[in-house]
Amino acid sequence: MLHPVGKLPASVYWRRRLVLLAVLVLLLGGGAWAGYLLMTRSASAATGSVTATRPAGTPALERVVPSIARLLPPSPMASVIPSVPPRTPPAPNPGGPCTDAMLGVAVHAPPSAPVGSKPTFTLVVTNSSPVPCVRALDKGLQEVVLLDAQGHRVWGSDDCFPEASSDRRLLAPHQAVAFPIVWGGLTSAPGCKAARVLPRPGAYVLRGRISSKPSPNTPFRLV
Repeated sequence: MLHPVGKLPASVYWRRRLVLLAVLVLLLGGGAWAGYLLMTRSASAATGSVTATRPAGTPALERVVPSIARLLPPSPMASVIPSVPPRTPPAPNPGGPCTDAMLGVAVHAPPSAPVGSKPTFTLVVTNSSPVPCVRALDKGLQEVVLLDAQGHRVWGSDDCFPEASSDRRLLAPHQAVAFPIVWGGLTSAPGCKAARVLPRPGAYVLRGRISSKPSPNTPFRLV
């Protein structure tokens, strides 16, 4: 085999052998290189899929330094604040003083009266609470005033003839007390310092009070 025999010169056979050997080496080297590339690509694809499916871990900085939110003390507003029930007003004291909130005040009057007549108005004080209470109902604490349509004072029951009395009463629940007051039909001013004249016909309102507790307006007309 080392000494080729043939019709041609020995150098020709050696060249053929060298060419064949070179082709074999190239084929073997190319196959090995192709196999290496396939293995490399498969490994890269597997690594990429694992990286894509693996959940993101805790950043390295947070593993060493905890987040600021965890270091801050809890906010006072974040704690549960117990609900405070609404305050209820204290119940009336049976037999105690009648406060303004426990009283109802009203003025009863005829719908109309002739100018110059002397109609009678009635001041009514009612204990509107569910318990008995005590209230001073002195004459000096009672008043009825007449106002015109613009709200100007025309007459007051205490202006010219004020009365004094001592009248302290125990009012039962829902008990009403009536005080008649006669109007002389003339205008007046506090202290009776103005001339008294006949008011004009028209629409007026009456307003009463017992001490500091006022009544709503009551319509009244002079004809």
